[in-house]
Amino acid sequence: MNKKKVAAIFTGGTISMKVDKRLSAAIPAMSSEEIMSMVTNIDKIAEIEIVPFARIPGPHMTPELMLELSNVVKTTIARNDICGVIITHGTDSLEETAFFLDLNIESEKPIIVVGSMRNASELGYDGPSNLSAAICTAVSDQAANKGVLVVMNNEVNSAKEVTKTHTMSLDTFKSFSFGPLGIVDNDEVIFYRDITSHSHILTDQVESSVDLIKSVAGMDSRMIDFCIAEGAKGIIIEAMGRGNIPPLMIDGIKNAVAKKIPVIIVSRCPMGRVLGSYGYEGGGKMLQDIGAIFGGDLNGQKARIKLMLALSVTQEVKEIKEIFEREYYR
Repeated sequence: MNKKKVAAIFTGGTISMKVDKRLSAAIPAMSSEEIMSMVTNIDKIAEIEIVPFARIPGPHMTPELMLELSNVVKTTIARNDICGVIITHGTDSLEETAFFLDLNIESEKPIIVVGSMRNASELGYDGPSNLSAAICTAVSDQAANKGVLVVMNNEVNSAKEVTKTHTMSLDTFKSFSFGPLGIVDNDEVIFYRDITSHSHILTDQVESSVDLIKSVAGMDSRMIDFCIAEGAKGIIIEAMGRGNIPPLMIDGIKNAVAKKIPVIIVSRCPMGRVLGSYGYEGGGKMLQDIGAIFGGDLNGQKARIKLMLALSVTQEVKEIKEIFEREYYR
């Protein structure tokens, strides 16, 4: 029986790093072939085609590179001989790139983003085991039609739900609300649940002039007004709790709305959606009434990615509101 072929697109990250003795710190140092050579016995599972893309740390990833990567994935996944794609990535921005790809690519075939928390100079380097689990997921028929997945520490999470929760733990990637979609056990993927809704923003452009502001006690409108003055095309506000802000931030949001700059409200809480539950000054209901848009249960960084893509297809605030709210609100 012919083995399935998986394309492995390498972008860099800790999975490609070793400690440089001169710096006493990890830097990108390993080739794609060197990394794959550590994934023992994977030839029994699948044929691997290496696709070099970049060798950069996670914080060096940009929206423009995400779009370029998305185009490479689209071209690769469309090939008849490829059953799925895995993408190595630095964990610091992994969830943002994974969500970008999830929104921007519509494919039945599995697309897996994977990284490592330890570099190859450390004891317990987790790169090879994470890669093997990602490849097992990519060849699984059960992984079809699930959007972009993140596979780390033998857990399979949806790009839509997962976030990095710890600076060093191997199980750093968590889906807070409902847990992982499944696990990789004995080289087999076992899914416990599925994603009930899946939205896409199919575009070959990205509007990267979107700012993210975290609200804190006593905050005023200076940051919002600064972003507007600097030409922001959209603003994400990580509000408090259910979607509420200090009252001194209200004028800044009004200023943005008056200039037809979409303002998306999400919560700085790690779980739960925002809703217009409170009618006091700065409460979510007031923000709705003055024209802010609710972002459901997305965190700030993912809402920013979604707004970047939304702005690439429309600048109409009403249409952007529909893109954000149709999935979370009836």
